Order: sequence, then structure tokens, then C-alpha cells
Amino acid sequence: MRTTTDRKEIRRERIAPVMRTRRNLRIGSVFCAAWLLIAVSAFGHCDTMDGPVVRDARIALEKKDIAPVLKWIQPEHEAELKAAFARTLAVRTHGGEARELADQFFFETLVRVHRAGEGAPYTGLKPAGSHVEPAIAAADRALETGDADALIKAVTEEAAAGIRRRFAEVMEKRKHAEHGAEAGREYVAAYVEFVHYVEALNAAATRSAAVHSWCESGAEPAAAAHEHAH
Repeated sequence: MRTTTDRKEIRRERIAPVMRTRRNLRIGSVFCAAWLLIAVSAFGHCDTMDGPVVRDARIALEKKDIAPVLKWIQPEHEAELKAAFARTLAVRTHGGEARELADQFFFETLVRVHRAGEGAPYTGLKPAGSHVEPAIAAADRALETGDADALIKAVTEEAAAGIRRRFAEVMEKRKHAEHGAEAGREYVAAYVEFVHYVEALNAAATRSAAVHSWCESGAEPAAAAHEHAH
């Protein structure tokens, strides 16, 4: 006959996999949110008419030299881009509207191939002056000025604000955590949000490639899987 201790152990064994799955899904959503916040901003910056990719494309066309844009694509896409470049140069000789259409064709091809190399979908070129996330604008200014202090300040202040906000909520709910099951659950929810937010920030800073892979494939990064195996 099973004792109370036996029944509790069986229940824990049955529930544990479900709880691990739920926990990993929560962590995964925060990891992906952190990655996507970075990735969408960066990709969005590169698919604007005044972004760095199109800027280099204009230089390449004026010089009739594809070299300035090759850095934006993967080696396996070079043949496609070189063919598009040759067609563009040929059509540009007709001038006027033909030249404009040819340039647009090359810009779109380059950005599409660039995004494919980064694992991002191509959704078209955005007009010049499109919104750019403040952190990305700060990154550009840092490169232009050779000083990253303002960029570091902007990014760390945003991260710090997120940590402080969640920390304050956890501390407040912690005061009432033993005042009933519902209050306890609210505390746990705030605690999980706080810890996973910090974990996601760390992952974005130290394991961005793994997080990107997880978000694209749904497979948990090895490091995260190891850390949360128990």
C-alpha cells in the first residue's frame, strides 16, 4: 500500500516535466523577445533607403565596382548579386527612369540577399527617414564619432530601468506572499518575470547567436538547457 510520501513523490514525478516545459517556454519567450528587440531594430535599419546597405550600394553603382557591398552578403549569394549588379549597370546606361528602376532593382536585391544571409525575411525597402530605434541611432553616432560612451549610457539605462521596475514589483509582492495562495502566486509570477528578464538580458549580451537559433528553430540553446535541467 502506498504511503502519503509515496503518493507525493509520484505526483512530483508526474508534474515535473510539465513544470519544466512551462518554465522553458517562459524563458524562451523572454529570450526571443530580447533577441527580436535587437534583431528587428538592426534589420529594420538595414532595409531603409538611407541605411548603410543602400548607402554602400549607391557607392558601388557610381564606381561601377561591386566590392563595397560584398561585405553585406554571404559568400554563397555572391553569384546572384554579381549578376544583378551587371544587369543594373547595363540598364543604367539608358538614363532617366530606366536608371532609377535599375538602381531600385539592385537595392532591393541586395537588401533581400543580405537579410536572407541573416535569417530574416525580406519585407521590402522602407523610405528614407523611416523610424530607427534610438539604440541603433546611437550605435551609428558612436561609429561616426569614435566614442561609444553615449551608446553605452543609452542601452544600460534602459536595461537598468527594466531591472529596477521588476525588482520593485517583486519586493512589493514579496511582502504579501504568505497572505494566501493567490497573493503567493502573484509573488511567484513577479519573481519569475524578474529573474527571466535578467537572464534574457545576460543571454542577449553573451549568447545572442544561441538565442537567435532558439527563436528560429524552437530548440533550446544547450547552455540554457543545461542550466534549467533541474
